[in-house]
Amino acid sequence: MTEIPLHVQRDGFDPVAGLVRLREERPVTPVQLPWGAKGWLVTRYDDVRQVLGDAARFRNAPGDDRPVLRPGQSARNGFLLHYDPPDHGTLRRMLTPEFTVRRIRRLQPRIEAIVADHLDAMEAGGNSADLVKAFALPIPSLVICELLGVPYADREEFQRNSSIRLNLARPMDERIAALEASHRYMAELVAEQRKDPGEDMIGMLVREHGDEIDDTELTGIADLLLIAGHETTSNMLALGTMTLLNHPDQADLVRSGEHVDDAVEELLRYLAIVHTVTPRTTAEEVVLSGQRIPAGEVLLCSLPAANRDPSVAEDPDTFDLFRKVSAHMAFGHGIHHCVGAPLARMEMRTAYPALLRRFPALRLAIPFEEVPFRSYSVVYGVESLPVTW
Repeated sequence: MTEIPLHVQRDGFDPVAGLVRLREERPVTPVQLPWGAKGWLVTRYDDVRQVLGDAARFRNAPGDDRPVLRPGQSARNGFLLHYDPPDHGTLRRMLTPEFTVRRIRRLQPRIEAIVADHLDAMEAGGNSADLVKAFALPIPSLVICELLGVPYADREEFQRNSSIRLNLARPMDERIAALEASHRYMAELVAEQRKDPGEDMIGMLVREHGDEIDDTELTGIADLLLIAGHETTSNMLALGTMTLLNHPDQADLVRSGEHVDDAVEELLRYLAIVHTVTPRTTAEEVVLSGQRIPAGEVLLCSLPAANRDPSVAEDPDTFDLFRKVSAHMAFGHGIHHCVGAPLARMEMRTAYPALLRRFPALRLAIPFEEVPFRSYSVVYGVESLPVTW
């Protein structure tokens, strides 16, 4: 059995006690990184915010000691999270127009229709379902497929490959094979769009920026958006529903349409399903929480530990949709703040109240302790979520 790195370990919805102790006693601590090298785990909110907010002192592009999942993988592979300025800004500016709040609002009717269709199917199927398979996974998958121009009929293939790629317990050769399969698939779609650009995001990038971006980068961008667009939101929909069911009074407010935005932000803070952002490397000697770190060292920033830091909110281990937190780390921070955050928020704001209204008696069909959490995944979640109503 592969040992789960400390920064990936959870106790239900919570960071494990060992991670909390590190934040309190040794917030910047040396650790062995998942790929075998030595690095530092950063756990306090202020330190994490500093690292993610300073692209000059904490660089993003993989160095010689950083892991790659493909032999010969380059920092200029379209995987936006590996880019440093100025290349990062150039590439991100191509994407930002498609993810502005105004542009995303145009998708609201379509998202509402997708949610309603899946609720109809659940209701027609009886009084029980696997919420992951019936609701949490297909909704964001369909939305991101339509946005990118990826055939939804191919969802089983890309969902299977993304699950393998994100599973830290799978052998590295399997993860590499899944990544290469994903890139071959997306490269074929990119080649088709080069010949005849559609009205989706890939087509837009070809039409408007085709001379600035090559097929390798375009493939990497599309692959990143596809995997991030369905993995993160689907796990938020499942875990968020579980959290609301554990807090029925607050679920009632969401069902009635009250405090929905507040609930989404608190769920993002409370759950922090992405354990850590892309590792950063120090460009010069730095000091964090009194710890001196030489240049060239790799840092892992724990988002769950940072989001539960008592400096962020009073009683941070309690879910409270009335809480006002101005800047949680669920979408990262700084220049690499998640470009798809407006879309993810819209999907959650639509899905949670619609689900709770359609099924007022919704509840877990198994004890909480039997829910199969994804303990080894880069994105925290559940394998399945049996519910009844």
